[in-house]
Amino acid sequence: MLRRVAAAGLGGLVVAGLLAPAAHADGGEVCRRSGLVVTVCAEEAGKPVGNGGGNPRAASAGTESAAGSSAPKCYYERANPQPPPVNLAYKDRKGNEPGAVYRVSCPETMRVGVIWIPDGQEPGAEPQIDPEVLARQAVDSMTLRPPKVASPRADGRYLIGMPMWMWVEPGESRMGPVSVSASAGSVTVTATARVDRLVWDMGDGIKVTCHGPGTRYTPDQGKAMSPDCGHRYERPGEHPVTVTAHWNIDWTSTGSGGGTLTETRTTELVADLREAQVLNTR
Repeated sequence: MLRRVAAAGLGGLVVAGLLAPAAHADGGEVCRRSGLVVTVCAEEAGKPVGNGGGNPRAASAGTESAAGSSAPKCYYERANPQPPPVNLAYKDRKGNEPGAVYRVSCPETMRVGVIWIPDGQEPGAEPQIDPEVLARQAVDSMTLRPPKVASPRADGRYLIGMPMWMWVEPGESRMGPVSVSASAGSVTVTATARVDRLVWDMGDGIKVTCHGPGTRYTPDQGKAMSPDCGHRYERPGEHPVTVTAHWNIDWTSTGSGGGTLTETRTTELVADLREAQVLNTR
């Protein structure tokens, strides 16, 4: 006797797993219903899960194996009535696309549950590939590191009123470009990530946006301001600084256009600002 749960999916709750039946019956099937609309059934091996009210449709859940045998068959039954929108099956729905929630049972593997199937797609058919999902998978595989701040140094001391030059160390994983491809079926997505801007929150109420890593200071610059990424503090003390890299990830898909995704990475440090006479006594 196989024991498994048929998730009716009628009350906004989906339960799947192995549970003991409430009792036995002559027909080999015992169901217990509660106010949560969860159905627990004990069924004979090979018997498709059904909850009445329709004829389950069988569909192959895969391709033939290397040995030539068919993959396990699954049975799909349209839920009637349909569960409310809070049901977990709706997570696969894209926007307001038409379709329905189906109960699915695979007797050979004991898989049971609910699934959203768009109109026009046969139950058990290979789902359509969403290129944006592939793009996000490509982004997840990227190594995008937070900025490596060269100035101001976390262990440095700086003078108030003096120009502060800010810059970060370059590198593909720090500033880009980083390119990754991901494929599923006949769809291939290529995503390329670059830092669009660095936003420096200087801890004194000022934010500085820099388009690029910044310019490294050299002694011959004297008291000049940085040409592209600088700040001037007017108050002494320790100022918490955060540097946030805003990444733009442009992706293209074979035959399906493309789009842009965004990511951020942040580094934190403290800038220690002193008055000139205090600094000179040390």
